[in-house]
Amino acid sequence: MKSPLRTTAQRVEPPTRRESRVRTGVALAATLAVAIGAGAIPAQAAAPGAKTQAAAPGPKPSPAPNSAGAGATTKDPSPADRAAAQKAAAEAAAQGVADRPYLGWSSWSLQATKYPGVNPNGPASWLNEANVLQQADVLATKLKPYGYEYVNIDAGWSTNYQWEPNFDGYAREIASPERFPHGMKYVADAIHAKGLKAGIYLTVGLNKPLYGGGTVPIWNAPGCTTADIVYPDLRTTNGWDGAYKIDFSKPCAQKYVDSQAQLIADWGYDFLKFDGVGPGSFRSGDNYNNVADVAAWHAAIARTGRPIEFLLSWSLDRNYAADWKRYSNGWRIDTDVECYCDTLVTWNNSVKVRWDNVPGWTPWAGPGGWNNLDSLNVGNGEMDGITEDERQSYMTLWAISAAPLYIGDDLTKLDAYGLSLLTNREVIAIDQQGIPARPVTPTGPAQVWGMKNADNSYTVALFNMGSLPAQVTANWSSFGFGGTATVRDLWRHEELGVHNGAISATLPSHGSRLFKVTPTGVAPKVASYEAEASTNTLVRGASVGGCANCSGGAKVGNLYNGGALRINGVTVPKTGTYQVNIRYTTNDPRSATVSANGQNAVTLAFPPSGGWDIPATLTVAMQLRAGANTIEIDSTTPVYSPDIDKIEVPLTVR
Repeated sequence: MKSPLRTTAQRVEPPTRRESRVRTGVALAATLAVAIGAGAIPAQAAAPGAKTQAAAPGPKPSPAPNSAGAGATTKDPSPADRAAAQKAAAEAAAQGVADRPYLGWSSWSLQATKYPGVNPNGPASWLNEANVLQQADVLATKLKPYGYEYVNIDAGWSTNYQWEPNFDGYAREIASPERFPHGMKYVADAIHAKGLKAGIYLTVGLNKPLYGGGTVPIWNAPGCTTADIVYPDLRTTNGWDGAYKIDFSKPCAQKYVDSQAQLIADWGYDFLKFDGVGPGSFRSGDNYNNVADVAAWHAAIARTGRPIEFLLSWSLDRNYAADWKRYSNGWRIDTDVECYCDTLVTWNNSVKVRWDNVPGWTPWAGPGGWNNLDSLNVGNGEMDGITEDERQSYMTLWAISAAPLYIGDDLTKLDAYGLSLLTNREVIAIDQQGIPARPVTPTGPAQVWGMKNADNSYTVALFNMGSLPAQVTANWSSFGFGGTATVRDLWRHEELGVHNGAISATLPSHGSRLFKVTPTGVAPKVASYEAEASTNTLVRGASVGGCANCSGGAKVGNLYNGGALRINGVTVPKTGTYQVNIRYTTNDPRSATVSANGQNAVTLAFPPSGGWDIPATLTVAMQLRAGANTIEIDSTTPVYSPDIDKIEVPLTVR
């Protein structure tokens, strides 16, 4: 949304350079997916139980204008919506559903790849009973001791290799005899027998081949047919327009969802991926608003009495984050991680875009509901399509984001390096504590991320996103402490001794380090300067407004088209370089130019803090002179900059 300090008469800003870069990456990452029933058929073509041609894997549509479109902003939920979401998540976690990010394996990365020999019978043909159970065997023997337990079956389980769907006489998908000859209950039972949990896949809406001219009866709903659950004009929905939109004002509609949920519960599934959900999946508008579908599934799952973890996919619209958290246990924040090429992934398409897209979602992660970054493909070496350094960085981001860790690799072909990544107990523990990290120096290729852990230590991650080796430095002051601290390298299992004030490392291209930092010394003094202080200067429309979670209950906003905040009287004991923390709020990527005493101006990218009333911190090195200084935060360009809560200046030089 627009900053609460702006008036409706002011224009909404065009995207910043950072916003444009993020959206370009997402658009380029729009790849392939499978949607059962994605091809249109005549309304009367499908009789109950008949087989009708569905769409084979094809390109995902280009992003339609939505909340990520040019000039758009993300709104904050109402306090009531936020409270309802938090309550629902807490209730789920109390019942043991999504109390921690789940660990496991998913079939889609292998289905999506063109790596030689993986899909010999056509697109996504890898998926079948024998292959799934073979992966389950390896998961149970090699990875279950480390917490991996979910075996998640993705799209195609109800279709043959020509993508003709199989369904029962009640418009419910059932196993393809060609792929799963013993049926889906048999597969779930076999997975459970190994001490694992089973996951299955469906798409939002009534898939077109299941409509059957509107005459198909709904299970356990006398008098209800498929005509009674959709709109009369057969408007379409989901990320591929592959389904008829369900009208939940009709009582038969909930009955249909109940019947599907009961079927997968009776089969014994513990997890459901619900795909093509909007707003999201590169779709927007009323036809693609599936909040009612998600709410109906949430209710239906509860009625089954079976604890089923419920994941929504893909590229969910953050404007609806409170709805996703209220009615599900996880939401895909991005497009598919797979490259749909001759490997499983590539760095550019679309692993690296996650570093840009995670921060805005960070406040929504927690017990009962998690930000889902998609599959983790770091175990198969050449098939992965990325370097060893990239594989480590990939898993590092997933772990520090408290994201589910579900492997997309062929578990029968894990190499030694991949297995060492996936079985690093210290890194898994960072993920499983469920506290997501944030970037504190996100500008440029050298990035520092981290968070405070449950035991009052800190996790600190260094990333080099550039194409050349680079030195990356994490300053303790960025995380709110200082002085000395002991450092442990979590990937290398090495104690690195005591470090005073910071740690630095030279990283290869796309490389990373991951540390546990435990403060041991006395924190240095820090001076704090409120943005709204009367001693400051507000330039060209900048103004003070309220902020419930900001220091002092206020902040400065309306930093637009040259609007600026000058914080006067910033006093330090001697001339030198100081690590200045800028406390800000924004729900969207923003930029601002920061300078001290009119010198050495630098333009910074501010990632979303996650809400206009949720502050986050960014650190910038600034050259200050002994005595009083003026630090200016200036929009400089015709775009809105973030709102500013305060700055913090350590009284020691680094």
